[in-house]
Amino acid sequence: MAPSHPYVAVVGSGTATGELYERARTVGRVVAEWDGIVVCGGLGGVMEAAARGATEGGGTAIGILPDEDRDRANGYLSFSVATGMGQARNLAVVCSGDVVVAVGGEYGTLSEVGLALKVGRPVVSLGSWDVGDQVTVAATPREAVGAAFGLLGV
Repeated sequence: MAPSHPYVAVVGSGTATGELYERARTVGRVVAEWDGIVVCGGLGGVMEAAARGATEGGGTAIGILPDEDRDRANGYLSFSVATGMGQARNLAVVCSGDVVVAVGGEYGTLSEVGLALKVGRPVVSLGSWDVGDQVTVAATPREAVGAAFGLLGV
């Protein structure tokens, strides 16, 4: 059964500007428009952009922080969870999502894609890692969110 308010984990680079930032922001906004909830790592870059888009779209954004200090969270989160787990929090981020959308990113994002696939979460790549048939590749933010919701049967 498809979730009524899907949790969409949006992962990507901790530093993002220009087009990458706007793509992640649009992903967050479209998730909110479609009544989903954004989950992210809670800091800057793609994480901030997705949270910003979600809150600007009237939705909810949850940040799973790597350390113990909620004051480091970006200002667009609705809720933040301080884990004290460092990079190991990547597992908490992907497990909190029903689906994962990777926007750009580096090796931390690759670890999240791998962890998501390991625990059975579907993954959509928007200009991010394409590790084969297990990942759905999208060309635009709207297409990425559509694919993510489609993978959940929503």
